[in-house]
Amino acid sequence: MRRVTLEQIFEHPITQKYVKRAGLAHAIATSYHAFRLAKQKGVNPELAVKAAFLHDMGHYTWYRNGEWDFELYKENDIHAIKGAERAHKLLVRLGEDRKNAKEIALAVLLHTDSYLPKGELYRNKLQQIVAMADEMDEEPSGKHHYRTISDSRARKKIAQLDEMIDQELVAETYQQTSEV
Repeated sequence: MRRVTLEQIFEHPITQKYVKRAGLAHAIATSYHAFRLAKQKGVNPELAVKAAFLHDMGHYTWYRNGEWDFELYKENDIHAIKGAERAHKLLVRLGEDRKNAKEIALAVLLHTDSYLPKGELYRNKLQQIVAMADEMDEEPSGKHHYRTISDSRARKKIAQLDEMIDQELVAETYQQTSEV
């Protein structure tokens, strides 16, 4: 079974700081989209949910003259790079399988191409799912980062995601053993 749950990730102080700063409601909504997409595309839903939940933890707010400046943010954005680093370090610290931690961090890194020079970006299925899930929850001018959710509601939604992942892993194990 799983080594690190989404609830354990959520409760960590690093997550509390960075995921909340980037928008907890967005992180949870993106995770639900990622779960559904992963099931449709035959990708590990646990990895997809974790990557989607952590995908924006590298965000930094850009202000000019005390006002949020979306153009300044877009011009200087490297949140996917910072987020991938933070996600990897957090997951390893929590005891996540290192291969999984790397896959999740790479999906965080490649969920957007906003920091890259123009050109082609190759994404594997997991990375595509996290990018699509993020896009499904976006609002103009980054407003999705400012939706709110209470901690108690967030915990309920996260517990539901953990339960959905557990059910999926049990079903997958059952299917594999019945094929043998």
